[in-house]
Amino acid sequence: MIRRTLLNASAVFALGAASLGASAQTMVLKAADVHPAGYPNVVAVESMGKKLEAATNGRLKIQTFPGGVLGGEKEMIEQTQVGAINILRTSLGPVGTVVPEVNVFNLPFIFRSQEHARAVIDGPIGDELLAKVSASPAKLVAIGWMDGGARSLYTKKPVRTPADLKGQKVRMMGNPLFVDTMNAMGGNGISMGYGEVFTALQTGVVDGAENNAPSYFTSNHYNTGAKYYTQTNHLIIPELLVVSKATWDKLSKDDQALLKKFGREAQMEQRTLWDKSVAENTAKLKSAGVEFITVDNKPFYEATAPVRAKYGANYAELIKRIEAVK
Repeated sequence: MIRRTLLNASAVFALGAASLGASAQTMVLKAADVHPAGYPNVVAVESMGKKLEAATNGRLKIQTFPGGVLGGEKEMIEQTQVGAINILRTSLGPVGTVVPEVNVFNLPFIFRSQEHARAVIDGPIGDELLAKVSASPAKLVAIGWMDGGARSLYTKKPVRTPADLKGQKVRMMGNPLFVDTMNAMGGNGISMGYGEVFTALQTGVVDGAENNAPSYFTSNHYNTGAKYYTQTNHLIIPELLVVSKATWDKLSKDDQALLKKFGREAQMEQRTLWDKSVAENTAKLKSAGVEFITVDNKPFYEATAPVRAKYGANYAELIKRIEAVK
C-alpha cells in the first residue's frame, strides 16, 4: 500500500515537473492534517490552495485531506518526508528530535501570553527557526507557523492555586516535559493518548486534563464532570506548516516563492479563524455550565521554574531573546 502511494506520488511529481516547463498540465499538491474539515488550520490551507491556483492559472492546486484520513501525525510526517504528502500541518514534537531549538516552545510559560507568542513567531526568532527546520535533515521545508492555542486545566474540582492540584491526576500529552510540568504545578501528571481521555475522565482514572477551549468542547470532555476550566495558559505551543523537500526541489524558484508568500498569509488567516473558534467554543462551554476560573498565574509560573531550567538548559540564549520580545 505504501509502495503504491509512493508510486502515485512519483507520478504526480512527474506530471508537475512537466507542467513547470509547459504549464499545460496540472500539479496537484496533497495537503494533510489530523484535524477535521472546517478546523481553522484546514480552512487556512484550503484558502492557500485557491490563491495558488489563481496565481498559477490552475497549474498548481492543493487538495486537502483533513481528519487524519492519511494516517496519524507520525505516519503523515513520514509520508511527507518521502513526498507522498506534499504539504502538512504538524505539531512540534516530532520535529524537535531533529531541530532541538523548536523544543523551546514546549516549555511551560515560555510565552507570557498568546500575544507574546505571536510576536515571537512573527519576528526574527520565528523566521530563524523556520529556516533551521528547512536546513535540517528532516526533509521538510517550513513555510509558516500556526496557532495551537493556549492550554489550560479542566478538572472536576475547582483549581485556583497549585495547592488545589494536590492529589489530582491530570492527563498530559505523552512527553516527559509535559508530565514534569504538571507535577511541578502541584498535580500528578499522567501520560495518556488523546483518544483515551473521555473514558478516563468518565471512570475516574484521571481527575482532569488540559487543552485549549475548542478541543475541550469538541472532544465533549466537559460532559464527563470536568466542569471547571482554570485559565492557567501554562502551555502555548505553535505548530508548523511544512512542504515536503522532495516536492519543494521539483518546484521553480517562482513557485517556491509563491508557496512561502501564501504560507505566511495562511499563518495570519488561521490566527483570525482560531480566535473566532476560541470565542465561539468558550461561549458554548459557558452555556453548558462550565465555570471559567481566572487565576494569578505567578504561583504556577514560579512552581515550574525547575522544568524550564532542566529542559531549557541548552537554549539559555534563545530563551533570553524570547523573553526580551515585547
